[in-house]
Amino acid sequence: MTLRAARIESYVLRQLGLGLVAVTAGLVALIWLTQSLRFVELVVNRGLSFRIFLQLTSLLLPNFVAIILPIAVFVVVLFVYQKLATDRELTVMRAAGLSQAALARPAVYLALIAMILGYLLNLWIVPTASAGFREFQFEIRNKVVAFLLQEGVFTPISDQLTVYVRARDRDGTLRGILVDDARNPASHATMLAESGRLVLDQGVPRVLLLNGSREELDRRTGRLNVLSFDENAVELADADRGGAQRFRDVSEMTLGELFNPDPRVIPERDHGKLLVEAHRRLANPLTSIGFALVAVAAVLTGTFRRHGSLIRPVVAVLVVVALVAGGLAVANIAARQPALMPLVWLHALLPGMIAAWVLLAPQIASASGPLPPAGPLRPGARA
Repeated sequence: MTLRAARIESYVLRQLGLGLVAVTAGLVALIWLTQSLRFVELVVNRGLSFRIFLQLTSLLLPNFVAIILPIAVFVVVLFVYQKLATDRELTVMRAAGLSQAALARPAVYLALIAMILGYLLNLWIVPTASAGFREFQFEIRNKVVAFLLQEGVFTPISDQLTVYVRARDRDGTLRGILVDDARNPASHATMLAESGRLVLDQGVPRVLLLNGSREELDRRTGRLNVLSFDENAVELADADRGGAQRFRDVSEMTLGELFNPDPRVIPERDHGKLLVEAHRRLANPLTSIGFALVAVAAVLTGTFRRHGSLIRPVVAVLVVVALVAGGLAVANIAARQPALMPLVWLHALLPGMIAAWVLLAPQIASASGPLPPAGPLRPGARA
């Protein structure tokens, strides 16, 4: 590689790198803003601190980056190379002796960097962040939310526990309390109390009910038992969903757990879904190279036009949109039919191979083809 070619590649790669950082940051900020709106209600209406809000939502960012990184690579490569073509810089680079492969090399370098970052995200950072997010969310739902009861609202502490408070005094006293407790399958209890207050006992939130009654339905006999009390404490944390027993989502599992799930925890019917997730984590970063090559092939191939051409970039965008949608369809199909798992890898590798062939085939053919035969000499011409 000559010094001039190295400088040109460095110039293009610098533009691509800066563009990738800007586009990725912009897309992540947009997605974070839309996704974090569902947690704003905890801050505005339930008193959750802004620091906890930022900690909770920041754990979503690695997954966002892993999803949009191949798309950001495609957008940046297509935009930068289209700008180089419009500004005639590609024409100057070709006149300087750069081949199609040399012109495409900066995009491949950027895609390789994105691929390495994608593997770091998919195999390590995203599972760790997802586990932290779900654990944080679990703690808020089962412990903190008990102290954030709203007036006049039925607050579901869990699927089996609901609390209603008619009013809350300034000193924290609760008025008009209803607790519907279905955590014991044998007896569904409903408690009514004139007043009460929230207390924290060894890290477990409880509501202390004063001057109330407990109505309990005995499912074996069908009798309704009513018990009046002066004071009764009800634990608000869901005991059946403790941290040690919390169900782990697929996104939290490591690659080893996905390939070798524990049969005591994961039913056999879900093994296909876990296997698809494992192959998706390994194959998805490779789409960065495929998307980059699709963008480069759309700009560098075809006939030259003075005012540029929008047809090929638009076709490239449609192709990538179809590939993204196809990736979701392939994952769903492979989850139901494990024999079709190679489709996950075919989806990741085939677009890049086709784009590379479209980009380099004319150059290879012209380099390996025979020289054209010399035509006959015209009269008066010199041999």
